[in-house]
Amino acid sequence: MAFTAADVKNLREMTGVGMMDCKKALTASEGDIEKAVEWLREKGMAASAKKAGRIAAEGMSYATVVDGVGVMVEVNAETDFVAKNEKFVEFVKGVAATVAKQNPADLDALMECKYEGTDLTVTQQQQEMVLVIGENIKVRRFARYADGVSVPYVHAGGKIGVLVNLSVEGGIDATEIGKDVAMQVAALNPRFWDKSQVTQDILDEEKKIMMVQMENDPKMASKPEQVREKIVMGKLNKFYAENCLLQQEFVKDNTTSVEKYMASASKALGGSVTFKDAVRFETGEGIEKKEENFAAEIASLVK
Repeated sequence: MAFTAADVKNLREMTGVGMMDCKKALTASEGDIEKAVEWLREKGMAASAKKAGRIAAEGMSYATVVDGVGVMVEVNAETDFVAKNEKFVEFVKGVAATVAKQNPADLDALMECKYEGTDLTVTQQQQEMVLVIGENIKVRRFARYADGVSVPYVHAGGKIGVLVNLSVEGGIDATEIGKDVAMQVAALNPRFWDKSQVTQDILDEEKKIMMVQMENDPKMASKPEQVREKIVMGKLNKFYAENCLLQQEFVKDNTTSVEKYMASASKALGGSVTFKDAVRFETGEGIEKKEENFAAEIASLVK
C-alpha cells in the first residue's frame, strides 16, 4: 500500500517523530498509519509518541549570536515550569547553535540536521528531551542573520525574544544601540519597521476610517472637506509614529524618535548605524492553549 507526502506529514503531527523516521515507518507498515505508529513505538519512540499530541504552548524564545551569526529560536513545552528547567534551556541553546552553524533552509531541514555536539538529529535529540523531561517538547520556528551585526535581547526569561540586525560603519560597538532598539521592539511590537513599508492600500483604509469617524462627529462633520483632508494627513503622521519602529517615540527618551536616537548615538561613537531588519518571537503566540478545568478533572476521577 503506497503512501503520500500528506501521510508523512500526518504521521509526523500525530507522533512528533522526524520526517525520515516517519517515512521509514510508513514503508515498513506498507502505508498503514496505525501500524506505522506501532512501528515507531516498537523502535523506542513510544513515550514521545504518546506525548506528541499534547499542546505545547509554553517554552522559550531565545536569541543569540554564534560566531557572528544572529539566531532566534522558539522551542515549546507544555508548562512554564519546564521552560525554566536547566536541561530544557540547554536544549534550546543547542538548537540555536545548530541553526547558526548548519544554516538549515527551513524547519524540516533543521529537524534533520545533526544536533550540535552529538550524532543525533535535532528530532532525535528532541525525543530524548521528551523522555527525560516528561513533557511534549517541540521546536517551532527560527530565524537567522548571517550578514551585518546582530544584537539579541531576551525578555522575562524567554517570554519574548528579539533579534535586531544592523549595518554598522566606523568600527564602533553598536551593542548598546541594538539592545535599546530590541527592547523597543519587545515592548511595543510595531507593525512595521519603517514608514516606507506601509503600502498605499493600508493608508487608504486608515484614511477611510478616519474620514468616517469625522463624519460621525458633529463638530468635524460641519468642516469643509479640504480641512478634513488636512486633519487626516496629520493623523496619518501619528499613525506612522504609533505603528512604525523607526518613527516611534523612543521609549527611553520621549523627546526623540528611534531613528533619530540611532543617528545621534552612533554619531557620538564616531560611526553610523543603520537598521536593517529584526524578528520578534513571543512564546506561544498563535497557539491555541488548552483550558484546564481541574475541578471537573478531579470530579471525573472520583466518579
